[in-house]
Amino acid sequence: MFGNLFEEDGEEGFSSTPSEGRLSKGGEEPPPVRGRSNLCGIKNQGGTCYLNSLLQTLLFTPEFREELFSLGPEELGWLEDKDKPGAKVRVIPLELQRLFARLLLVDQQSASTADLTDSFGWNSSEGTNQHDVQELNRILFSALEHSLVGTTGSTFIHRLYHGTIVNSIDCKECGNVSQRQEDFLDLTVCVCGMSSLEEALWTMFVEEELFEGNNLYRCAQCDRLVTAAKSAKLKKLPPFMTMSLLRFSFDYAKFERYKETGRYTFPLTINLRPFCEQADGDDCEYTYDLFSVIIHKGGCYGGHYHVYIRDIDHLGQWEPPEEDCKPKTQRKVKEEVKEVCEPKLQEDDPLSVLTAIISQDPSKSVLMDQLGQKLMDKIGSSWNKKFRKHYGPIGKFLQSHNDVFMLVSNGTRVGLKTNLPSPVTEPPGPAEQITYSDPPTASDQGAAEQKQRPAQRTEPETEGNHWFDLNDSTVTSIQESDIEKQFQGKESAYMLFYRKTQLHRPNEALNNAQYKVPSHLIQMALEENIKLQQIREKFEATSNTVELHLHLAPCYKLENGALQSSNKEHSESTTLTFDRRKTVGDLRLAIYQMQEFWEGDMALTVARSLPAGLHLYNTLTDDSVSLYSAGICTNSGLFVWNGREVCGSAILTGAEWEPVLLTVVRPFLGEDVEKGMGDGVDCEQGSGDFHDGGLGLKKEARGFAGGVTLGEVKEALGEPQESLLCQEHKGVKRGGQGAGEGGGASGWRVFPPDDMQRTLKELSLKDGDALLVLEPQSFDSSVFTLNGDVVTVTTPSDCRWLQVEFRPDQRPDGEEEEGRRKIKVPATGSMLLCEVKQRAIEELQLQKCPPGAQYCLRQVDCTGKLLPPVCEELSLRDAGVRLMTTLSLCLGNAPKASQLFLHFSVGTAPSAGLETDIIVEETCTVKECLKAMLDAAGLEGSCWHLRRLDWCEDVGEPLMDEDASLSELKISSGETLVVTEGQVPPKGFLKLSMWLHLDPKHTETDFNHTNNGHTEEQMPEVLTAVKKHSYSPPLCDRSMVDLRSIGPVEISDEATLEDLKTQVLTLPALQNVCIPTTAFMRVWQMEGKKLARILRGQQQTLRKLKLTSGTELCVQQLFKDEDLGPKEVLLNVKMGIPGERCYYPPEEMVWDATRDSSPRSLRTCLAAYYGLSPDSLLLAKHQPDKHMWEEISNWSQHVSKKKKKRRTESLLGAPFHLKDGDTIGIKNLLIDNNRDFFTLEDEQGQQRLREQAEKDRKSEEAAGSEGPGLQKKPGSTKPRKPEVGLSISVGEFR
Repeated sequence: MFGNLFEEDGEEGFSSTPSEGRLSKGGEEPPPVRGRSNLCGIKNQGGTCYLNSLLQTLLFTPEFREELFSLGPEELGWLEDKDKPGAKVRVIPLELQRLFARLLLVDQQSASTADLTDSFGWNSSEGTNQHDVQELNRILFSALEHSLVGTTGSTFIHRLYHGTIVNSIDCKECGNVSQRQEDFLDLTVCVCGMSSLEEALWTMFVEEELFEGNNLYRCAQCDRLVTAAKSAKLKKLPPFMTMSLLRFSFDYAKFERYKETGRYTFPLTINLRPFCEQADGDDCEYTYDLFSVIIHKGGCYGGHYHVYIRDIDHLGQWEPPEEDCKPKTQRKVKEEVKEVCEPKLQEDDPLSVLTAIISQDPSKSVLMDQLGQKLMDKIGSSWNKKFRKHYGPIGKFLQSHNDVFMLVSNGTRVGLKTNLPSPVTEPPGPAEQITYSDPPTASDQGAAEQKQRPAQRTEPETEGNHWFDLNDSTVTSIQESDIEKQFQGKESAYMLFYRKTQLHRPNEALNNAQYKVPSHLIQMALEENIKLQQIREKFEATSNTVELHLHLAPCYKLENGALQSSNKEHSESTTLTFDRRKTVGDLRLAIYQMQEFWEGDMALTVARSLPAGLHLYNTLTDDSVSLYSAGICTNSGLFVWNGREVCGSAILTGAEWEPVLLTVVRPFLGEDVEKGMGDGVDCEQGSGDFHDGGLGLKKEARGFAGGVTLGEVKEALGEPQESLLCQEHKGVKRGGQGAGEGGGASGWRVFPPDDMQRTLKELSLKDGDALLVLEPQSFDSSVFTLNGDVVTVTTPSDCRWLQVEFRPDQRPDGEEEEGRRKIKVPATGSMLLCEVKQRAIEELQLQKCPPGAQYCLRQVDCTGKLLPPVCEELSLRDAGVRLMTTLSLCLGNAPKASQLFLHFSVGTAPSAGLETDIIVEETCTVKECLKAMLDAAGLEGSCWHLRRLDWCEDVGEPLMDEDASLSELKISSGETLVVTEGQVPPKGFLKLSMWLHLDPKHTETDFNHTNNGHTEEQMPEVLTAVKKHSYSPPLCDRSMVDLRSIGPVEISDEATLEDLKTQVLTLPALQNVCIPTTAFMRVWQMEGKKLARILRGQQQTLRKLKLTSGTELCVQQLFKDEDLGPKEVLLNVKMGIPGERCYYPPEEMVWDATRDSSPRSLRTCLAAYYGLSPDSLLLAKHQPDKHMWEEISNWSQHVSKKKKKRRTESLLGAPFHLKDGDTIGIKNLLIDNNRDFFTLEDEQGQQRLREQAEKDRKSEEAAGSEGPGLQKKPGSTKPRKPEVGLSISVGEFR
């Protein structure tokens, strides 16, 4: 069910997505066309393979399909009316009709079941849950029967699948027979202890069960216990017989479930006459033919389903497997030639093995998800077991050998560069040979397939039944004999579907996918095919564009074995967009045209940025080869140089010379700290204090070519010959027991003299590895100890301490707050935290405090915020407290191991340090926790509930289950809960706070009539009341505007944005506002009391807009209708007044960034808006919080070297992140020479910020302490999901 869940080894690093190798500007890749079978598969939503297999079976049951299609909209309704109140729309059969129509008529490789599962009432997580297909078969039929109540199709399930069993008990004393009938839609047959389906049916319907001995039967006529015989017979046979095999059993000895994998045969044709009560009819009435087998692969706790189906109506293009369609003599000759001509395979060489696998495939390519299985079949071992340790994942191995392998067929197959695959399975003959110098397009492949298919249809079709294997999205032809392979094993038959032999199909139904499909569904499929074709054509036009990064040789120099940028402040690469179907010569010519001053030869070499710097690999020498064939993909780096040297230095290219960035570690004296720091060297202290003169280590990152020897590295470091080079010993763990408890030690292995002649690659040194350089006199210190070839660096024992900082936020005796005090407490890893606290209290002399004062120890995070108190019953090691760190001693109680330390506030999300702390048992319920918090806050009443904080520290979702314990809800120490007034809102409903945007320019003229009946004399009083609930933040650098609270709105999360606007207009504050339609209203989402984004899409649901309870929204009246697209950005643009440091009033402008979001696109849009030339405009984005302007430069303009930030192409991304409401300043350079965007207001704003920062700094110094901060929620491990029952929600249609 989850792909290769039960495969022995998975292949990592391999992606079948075809996005690699090109720059996809056309959005997502369109769905591929149908395969050679001309049948459509079904996409797996993550765990819906059981559903896919059953749906394909029902689709290929023509009688079921036609009965479903016979129900028209007059009986089922229209899907467009399903949200209308009072409309009875039978959604499940309608969605099933649409799915069947798409599977039959839409030209795509696989169809989606998302709409169908939505009609079932399933949520997104239901698509990943595994379920039983036998259970689904019964539940789906029941849902269809309930959905079709009152229609002409209400009984078609009963007509097709309903049968009857009669159970009889025959009294051996009086001969009385007691009978009871039992209905069935499918027969459940036993597998355990049976060898075949016939044997199981014989046991069920022929053999009798005797009631004798201690197991007697009470006869109603004899009125006593008697000997009797029980039997069962089939009384009524349905047209379609479904057999569910009981593969799963329970072992009562081991108390575990298991799967029956023994051999269990079933016939292709079965006669049920021996098992029927009435057996006097013709054989055709009792004979059934097998037409579908649902197969389960895996075990009883999970697996994967797929289905074998007989194509009754010949809707697919069946092709015999390749080896089966060749004559036996031809196969024998081919095998003999293969044995003679094929060289002996080198099984230890992965390059040789993979090359042989691909070259021996008839199509000269292999599907990427089948490459691992073919490798196992070839050498008898998986990639992970054989090669992964030395060569890494198979995907990375193929990518690193891009001179041999290449991705073809939109990235789904891998082939050899010398043998590009043909788009058909069989390689074409000499007369039909197709050469692909460029990547084959979808139209080329379709033309090739259409060219070959008529030739195939002229041949006589293979006799016999046409069977297909439908495995989610994949459909392949199989032989009828392949069914026998599913008799036994972990992959075996699970459900069997038979149809009566006397059921015949009309001739007009054969090879006719539109047979009895309603006309409106045919039209729907036609429109979808036209749309798909347009999307494919658009995608094909953009999918062959790649983005290359050009590195110019004059901007680089050779340093530490790699190429380094001459200017460290910014990157020297230039981005070039190019068509990958063009040749290397075309690329070279384009670069010549870009670099007008280039002289001499030009070599293009593939380059890659490594931690040590830029490194060169293979040079593109053949100008006639396309970039696609040369293996150039998007984001590839190309180094442009003369092919010989860079700045007078010869360059070594190739993978064997890849530079390695090593960390060189040297000992240093304590007095060298300042010098080491000044040189930019990272120093690591090895002792407690520098002033003691103890030894330490200093680190320095150095790069070396991978092909140099270790001796050359020592020479490059300037070390004498007697110096030792050591590598960190992996077997010794830092902080181990070698240094004694509380200390730490690290081990280093000395390189032997023979290793001095070995290269860094041969020594397997990689980026980040540490290299310790020691001189002989270093061992005079106790820090370094040489034992054989192992050097031990011991951390001195004076690091066995903890620093405790006393934070007297409020003294218990009411005295004024004292300054913070710090002490060192001797400690070890096994020491209890309660002992640390007691020693700290004694040394700080806090025993004099009044009795009853409680203290606790709290850790501090990297931002200086206090974390929850640590449990004092634990040791330092168990509590995760490291030595040589700081703990804060604060007032308060410490929680026990079974308790939680929580923060809470009342009403709103708390600010830092303003929440209240409480300690509760982790087993207490939400109701008990709420009561404790209300008691602590001094609140009364029962109209309160608890809410969590969301990821952005705002009030989030409520805790719905008040009887659940805190541990069940995964609430951990340090979390913050909000006590909110009101009852718990119903599930699925949102409570939104609404605000009204009042523009000062239009308040008087537009909103004076919204006074709710107040007279003009009363208006000042009303406005005064309004000001109590309003504030005036800067709106995206506009002039000051008022935001007035207009009340809350409660609405379903399934409601649309248009519904929300309509409901907002019913609020009392807006009852008299005249708005023609909801399109004249703009809705903003607020974040941090600021307008953040505009909600788009009138028909988008609030759930899809990601709105949650507590979200604040602001409505704004417009003077013209507005319907913004997903990437249309509303900007405030203002033109600078020439010669002055101010701007004309801002204007709103909509910028369409759908196709192009670059600075050039925005510049062109503004030029068209103002009627100016794009080259004369200078743009900048205003940052109102910082009162700064950030200039937007174009790629063709000169970029100052002082600017460290690299300008990206998209303005929607970093560093600009343009969004709704941003202000863009414009300078017309034709009439304005002032390039400075700053105004007097900006300077005043920056001065206020500096004054506020200075004021805050002084207040912090005066206070000497800060309130405890909020703790971030610790990560928790997600538990395994429990098994859940399967259900389908059906409306009421009676």
